[in-house]
Amino acid sequence: MAEVVSPAGILPHIPDDLTLAQFILDAEHVRKPVRKNDAWIIDDQSGRKIGLEELRTRTYGLANALSIRYNIQEDDVVLIYSPNHTDYLVAAWAAHRLGAAVSGANPLFTVDELVYQINTVKAAVIITHPDSLKVALSSAHAAGVSTDRIILFDVEGADTAQKLTVQALVSQGLASVQNFTERKLAPGEGKTKVAFLNFSSGTTGRPKAVAIPHYSPIANIIQLATHHKVGEEYAGQRFEPGDICCGVLPLYHIYGLVFNVHYIFFCGMTLVLTAKYNFLDFLKNIIRHRITHLVLVPPQIVLLCKHPAVKSYDFSHVRYINSGAAPLSREVMEQLAQIFPNAALGQSYGLTESGPVISSWALDKKSDLSGGTGQLLPGIIGRVEKPDGTLADFDEPGELVVKTQALALGYANNLEATKETFVNGWLRTGDEVMMNRKGEIVVLDRLKEMLKVRGFQVAPAELEGCILDHPDVTDTCVVGIQDEYSGELPLAFVVLRPEAVKRVEESPPAAEEIKASIMKHVADNKVGYKKLAGGVEIIDVIPKNPSGKLLRRVLRDKAREMRMKPKAKL
Repeated sequence: MAEVVSPAGILPHIPDDLTLAQFILDAEHVRKPVRKNDAWIIDDQSGRKIGLEELRTRTYGLANALSIRYNIQEDDVVLIYSPNHTDYLVAAWAAHRLGAAVSGANPLFTVDELVYQINTVKAAVIITHPDSLKVALSSAHAAGVSTDRIILFDVEGADTAQKLTVQALVSQGLASVQNFTERKLAPGEGKTKVAFLNFSSGTTGRPKAVAIPHYSPIANIIQLATHHKVGEEYAGQRFEPGDICCGVLPLYHIYGLVFNVHYIFFCGMTLVLTAKYNFLDFLKNIIRHRITHLVLVPPQIVLLCKHPAVKSYDFSHVRYINSGAAPLSREVMEQLAQIFPNAALGQSYGLTESGPVISSWALDKKSDLSGGTGQLLPGIIGRVEKPDGTLADFDEPGELVVKTQALALGYANNLEATKETFVNGWLRTGDEVMMNRKGEIVVLDRLKEMLKVRGFQVAPAELEGCILDHPDVTDTCVVGIQDEYSGELPLAFVVLRPEAVKRVEESPPAAEEIKASIMKHVADNKVGYKKLAGGVEIIDVIPKNPSGKLLRRVLRDKAREMRMKPKAKL
């Protein structure tokens, strides 16, 4: 297979002399449509609407105060350790106005995890949420960061009397003489000036800080807009000014930050931002705010397909649903289509290192229920390599390697990892895929997660899609267990639906009946070597990272412990 160039269109100019804040808040672009209303953000709880001028004003005020009080400037790092907040983006853009970079941290991090990130990025200040303050204080102390450099987001009802708040800083900045000169980039500097230090999921060892220049998300936004023909007049437009998108994905994750927020703003749409995600509240907010676009991860999609409360709502106004961060099977996508018959449905694929989106389903398809992750975005070149380094044929599995304008710079302070992943302008994705002549991709699995049963490759995601189609299962993860004859055997960990849990509680033998039924379901629907010969285990919850990716290594370790535990003697 030769290199495949995306057939999805020719990219217009990508500015390389703008910060992301300038591109979103200040600049015009040939693809950027005229906004129909001034509501950029709606708080999902209070209903408060925030427009462009308020965002600009607050960004200026905070930037000025950060300069006055902390002397934040060129190449400093502002670390945001918080769930979603209406001032999260204001904080990021304020840092960009000053020439600083931003690093978002998972608000559920432990002290050790947060200390690692503070030290890795050398954070100058930490902006946090009242709920995360205790860990932030302990982490700052352990990392040698003065606690007077911790700033709190304002939250109604929270005690913020002992800490400086973002609102206080905004007020100070607006009341003071300007103390900074906004950072202006020279031509080409956008390709090297770091905007974000986002951490990869870290499949081996510690997570790595991905150095993302301003040019990367700007390029990815333009790639997405060109792919979707944003700004053009045609039937079936997927993204239009006036549309309303949910904002439930975390802003510290690249998928939420670029696709779910900055791209939505670029398209002239409104974002309904959720601070604390709760599935039942999420359903209500889709109706309350007449949300038209759902940008989600697989666990949320699975709940939409499985949760009984979904049947109580009319979602006929929803017209677009995208799933990303991990693959979904054909079976799940087909279930989703039944619940949202008026929506265009499909999956996108990408990595933190790629800005993030690499592919999304083609515009000539209203929906793609195949289980594939769509077509290479405009300007992206891809190839598939076999383990021996030769090129795979079309529709033959191998590792996806891509070249994209949205490529990250590499891993900060980790030259060895950078050399392994970023090779002569190409990105080694580490994902096992198949790609056809149209640049359409089917993600099989992470290379290290692919099972090999009697010499045959078995993708856990494929089996998981089949298992999720079983009426008693609400969630699942498949891992491999070692077997002397077959090499590996698939073992399924499953979470049962409430009705099935009740049956087991009332009659414990029902558990074995359910396990047998799940194994038969897979055996009836998949080729022989893909049957669950390793068995089925019922657990309370499937471990996942914040972006929704299954933590298979946790369950692999659990399976290993189970097999090593001596069986009770009769």
